[in-house]
Amino acid sequence: MRKPGKIRRIVGAVKALIEDKEDTSQVFIILEALKGKSGERSFKRFMKSAHADEIVNAEKPLMAYLKDRDWLAALPENSLGRAYLRFTELEQITADGLVEASDEGRFEERELTPQQVIYHERQRDAHDLWHVTTGYGRDPLGELALLAVTWRQVGNFGFLLIIGIGYRLIGKAEPELEVGKTLMEGFRAGKQAAWLPAADWETMLTLPLEEVRKTLNVTKPQAYRDTVSKYAELQTAGYVAAE
Repeated sequence: MRKPGKIRRIVGAVKALIEDKEDTSQVFIILEALKGKSGERSFKRFMKSAHADEIVNAEKPLMAYLKDRDWLAALPENSLGRAYLRFTELEQITADGLVEASDEGRFEERELTPQQVIYHERQRDAHDLWHVTTGYGRDPLGELALLAVTWRQVGNFGFLLIIGIGYRLIGKAEPELEVGKTLMEGFRAGKQAAWLPAADWETMLTLPLEEVRKTLNVTKPQAYRDTVSKYAELQTAGYVAAE
């Protein structure tokens, strides 16, 4: 059977995502279809970063640390690792929750070097660390704002398409929400922050969250926090990351 063309894949994924906003595999289909050279450029930039050789040659991947809940629980109370653990417990998610969705969203097999595989899987697995570090929750507004950060960091046009869809849907459903203001804050945050794909997360998990934010030049998202504080339905997902 002939595989559908890129445009048809994108259109189909957009329709499916609109019908079911929790269908994360559609996000990966869109990102895969619109990635262009962004992944290649990001990988090359990563390999020039300070910790690249150490990361790609490590005995165990980032995922192994994130799945070790006993190790996370033993970290200092104010550490990024403990904040991440609290985040996953409150949201009832697991470290490998995105793995299946990304596999389902992969349309075609790519010939990647072992180093490229490590890099791409690491970026997928670090998604919730980005949530905790930036302060954006897993509510729809927080997810969109984090995508704005991510767009500024890695440049995949698929993020802009998903942001546009979310902006329209949230704006239509909740016209009083300051979606545009929050998204602009996310774009600015992504521009001013250090390059997060190169972050030494394994070490940073053990450090105080505020120290991590200072090192990565990340500030708390005030516009997002102000919006969340006005809408009780967002607070559970929002404040755990924003504090």
